Amino acid sequence: MKSFPLAIVAILGAWLAWMFYLTCLHHTPLGHVGIMRHTFNGEIVLDHPGWNLTPPWIRVAKMDARPMRVCMTSAGRGYSCKLVQFQPEAVQEFVRTEGFYYWWWANRISFNLGYDQEYRGVRDLMRGYAYSPHRYAFVVVKDEYQEESTP
Repeated sequence: MKSFPLAIVAILGAWLAWMFYLTCLHHTPLGHVGIMRHTFNGEIVLDHPGWNLTPPWIRVAKMDARPMRVCMTSAGRGYSCKLVQFQPEAVQEFVRTEGFYYWWWANRISFNLGYDQEYRGVRDLMRGYAYSPHRYAFVVVKDEYQEESTP
């Protein structure tokens, strides 16, 4: 009979630990940048890699800051890919342009069978800005196809 209250205490303790983990702890992997947004005043601050403790009213979204290859789906044989990189220094412009949400989770259900590329998440977001005619400070195109000039 004494084990019944002990089981309740263990379940309650596990539930409280899980809620603390969900609301106050987050992990930012190496090569990523955490974008922290204060829910009440809208302040945007960058986070550092590793385990971080934040109050529950701070929301954190992660962006991959490593160079990534983005491609346009095409049947042509021309060069259709670019190497781009997110620039954390321009995070304020990024959030002003794109808004704040969980970019990895955005549009996770997508029915695009038959294509190698996903039309969702951070890679799709970077693809859109990489192929835009307007250049943004938060996306740097590292490698782009350039025609050879003939002498």
